[in-house]
Amino acid sequence: MSAAFFDLKSTHNPHRWYLAVEPGICVGAVGSEFMFGGVGLASSVAAMERTTGRPVVWATAQYLSYARAGEVVDLDVWTPTQGKYNTQARVIGHVGDKEILTVNAALGARPSELSGQWVTPPDVPPPEDCAAGDHWRGREAGLHSRVDVRIARGRYGADRVGKPQADGRSALWARPREGQAIDASMLAVFADFVPQGVGAALGLNAGGNSLDNTLRIRRIVPTDWVLCDIQITGVHGGFAHGLMSLFAQDGELMATASQSLILRVRERPEDR
Repeated sequence: MSAAFFDLKSTHNPHRWYLAVEPGICVGAVGSEFMFGGVGLASSVAAMERTTGRPVVWATAQYLSYARAGEVVDLDVWTPTQGKYNTQARVIGHVGDKEILTVNAALGARPSELSGQWVTPPDVPPPEDCAAGDHWRGREAGLHSRVDVRIARGRYGADRVGKPQADGRSALWARPREGQAIDASMLAVFADFVPQGVGAALGLNAGGNSLDNTLRIRRIVPTDWVLCDIQITGVHGGFAHGLMSLFAQDGELMATASQSLILRVRERPEDR
């Protein structure tokens, strides 16, 4: 396995971590790159798991501002409630005095033999039989250059214009190009792909800026690819809302996600 997807570092304080905002975890136009929201949630999840020694059960991020390339994000972990099996925790991520995001979460595991899932993956081709969904900015730099995406259902990029997905549903296979293992943090990164389903649903060059991102972990199993089953539930008043189920290649439901976002429609191809 290669290095971690992001370089989260500890400090002398076991409740404080920091993350340098490097180009490889950023998105946005050249000259105004900012940290991908999913990385904010992912790094917060990692910080809480390392601080508490417990796996995340659910985590929800509220995005308040942007961390720009070249800045450093401090992540302060608070654990106001710690029980026998679970911990309630919170992360405040900030650049200097500017708060970037707040993440609330529960972590832990309880002894139980019960296990089941009542959500099934869509019937789609395997990743090797799906077309690549290269981001329009290409593979030269940025977060999108580090994730291998295959289009399993729906349309992507310029191909979606004028062809709205009637049921608002699309699906992507995703994996890190550098071979990182699929864990809760990696699923948090993929969970922030919900906005990519908005353009397919509308048949427009559309997406948006996430206001929040909630990840709920069921069971993580070894898998090379993650199937991201996206359902855009509605668009109104300049906002969009969507859900995602994240499956392993064998159909195991690993997690679910949901978020709301500011709707952005981009008229120019170069703005997609």
